[in-house]
Amino acid sequence: MEGTFREQLFFLVLCLSFLKGDTRYIEENDITPEGLFALLNSELKREIPETLIYRRPLRCLDMVAVEGQFTFTADRPQLSCASFFIAEPDQVISVEYDSVDIDCRGGDFIKVFDGWVMKGEKFPSSQDHALPLMERYVDYCDSGTVRRTVRSSQNVAMLFFRIHTAGSSFTLTVRKPINPFPCNIISQTPEGSFTMVIPQQHRNCSFSIIYPVEIKIAELSLGHLNDFPIKRSIPGCAGAGDFVELLGGNGMDPSKMFPVADLCYKFNGPAQMKIGCDNTVVRMVSSGRFVNRVAFQYRLLDRQELQRIKVNSVEDFCFTG
Repeated sequence: MEGTFREQLFFLVLCLSFLKGDTRYIEENDITPEGLFALLNSELKREIPETLIYRRPLRCLDMVAVEGQFTFTADRPQLSCASFFIAEPDQVISVEYDSVDIDCRGGDFIKVFDGWVMKGEKFPSSQDHALPLMERYVDYCDSGTVRRTVRSSQNVAMLFFRIHTAGSSFTLTVRKPINPFPCNIISQTPEGSFTMVIPQQHRNCSFSIIYPVEIKIAELSLGHLNDFPIKRSIPGCAGAGDFVELLGGNGMDPSKMFPVADLCYKFNGPAQMKIGCDNTVVRMVSSGRFVNRVAFQYRLLDRQELQRIKVNSVEDFCFTG
C-alpha cells in the first residue's frame, strides 16, 4: 500500500507542477527521474491477445509502455502536454496517426521527438544520435498525410502537443518493432542485465538507468589484447578509439554527466562500482574497427547503501563507492 500511495502522490505532484508551467516552453519541464518512473509504474502492463488491440484515453501528461491505440480529446485548452513512450531495450517506438482533428493554423501542434527530454536535457545526447537535433522533431502540422508514421531510433520517444480548442482530438497507434542492434537505451527497471554490441560501426551507444545503482561489468571485448585497467575519473581511454565509460549525474544527457570510470581493455569480469546518482550510464564509444561488446548487471541501491557511500565519498558529485 505504501508503494501505491507513493506513486499516486508523485503523479499528483507531477501534474500540478507541469500544469503550472503552461506559459513556458514545453521542453523545460520539472519532471524528475523519480516522478518519471512513478508514471511508468502507473502504466499497467497486461497481456493482450494478438487479435485484440489495447485502447485507452491519452492524458495530458502520460507514460505509455504498452502497444495500443490512444486517443486524446481536449475538454479545455491544453497548452503544455507531453507523453513519454518506452519499450523494451531491443525494441523501438512506432507512432502512427489514425485520425487528427486539430487547428494547425490556430497554433495547435503535435510533435514526435526521437528520444526523451527532461528538465531541458535530451536523451540520447546530440553526440550519440545519428540525426541533427532539429531533424529529431517531426511535426504533424508540417508533414501531415505525407508522414503518418514516425519511428524512433531507440526504445524511447516523446509526444509534445498543444491544443487550444475544447473538442479537438487525435488518435494514434503505438507499436514496438524489434531492433536487432539496440543502441541508446533507457531501462524500464532499476535491476537487470544487458549486453551491448556494436558490430564494426562508428557510433556511440548509451545505456541509461535512471536510478542509483550498483553496476557489475561481467565482460568487455574491444578488440584489444591487453589486460584490463580501470581508471577512476581519468579520461585516459579516450585516445584508444574504442572504450566504455561509466557516467553519473542527475540529468538525462550523458554528455553533461560526470565520468566515474574508463574501461578500455579486454576483460572477463566481474568488476563492480556503486553510483549514487539519479542517473547512471554505461556508454560505449566505437571507432568501427572492431565488434565491441560489453555485458553488465545492475541493481538498485537501498537507503542504507546510499547513506553509507554518501558518508564515505570524497567525490564532489553524487556518491560513488
